[in-house]
Amino acid sequence: MGRSVNKVQIIGTLGRDPEMKYLPSGSAVVTVSVATDESYNDKNSGQKVEKTEWHRMTAFGKLAEIIGQYLKKGSKAYFEGKLRTNEYEKDGIKRYSTEIVVNDMMMLDGRQDAGMNAGQGFVNNQPMAQSPSAAMGQQPGGFAPQAQQPQGGYAAPQGQPAQRPAQQPAQSYAAPQGQPAQRPAQQPQQNYAQGAQPQSAGFQPPRQPAQAAPQPANNFDSFDDDIPF
Repeated sequence: MGRSVNKVQIIGTLGRDPEMKYLPSGSAVVTVSVATDESYNDKNSGQKVEKTEWHRMTAFGKLAEIIGQYLKKGSKAYFEGKLRTNEYEKDGIKRYSTEIVVNDMMMLDGRQDAGMNAGQGFVNNQPMAQSPSAAMGQQPGGFAPQAQQPQGGYAAPQGQPAQRPAQQPAQSYAAPQGQPAQRPAQQPQQNYAQGAQPQSAGFQPPRQPAQAAPQPANNFDSFDDDIPF
């Protein structure tokens, strides 16, 4: 057997005030009679004929309490539910009755004195489940949202704003934090020959002591007269 659907949608007017009862368990049960109107043109007379259908509806639990409190005779509302057929016996004869078990209800004409406005009284018997994303304050997947990091920078610790990295000069090393970047010393334009060692501008090699001029050899010929022998 294929999939089946049992769903009823009714927009109508209550013919009398709701009838409220309570089960031995304390759960509320309410019964209402809702009228729907339709019209058609009679083929014989050509006149417009209006027809009214009455629908017996039953609600349970919290929804029954709301219907009993806010709806009355003449109230217009939207009902959604399913059909259910009941079997009972009367005077020895089996009888059947069909009713609509209400799951959802929305008031259409509103009651200002009851504190509910028209179109704002949609209620049902299903508890409202809070989504995991709203309960955890996170994005779908259970992960907390992360702030987007700037390109080329490191992630800032939580609770501190991300710092923009200092701009570095072209073809130079980054200066230590807290100190300004030093400009590299200008290189001489002319390269030294291979094997030659450049001398620093502030360094002078030690000078060699000047050698004494060679003394001429003693001329003993001039002392011949002084020799005593």
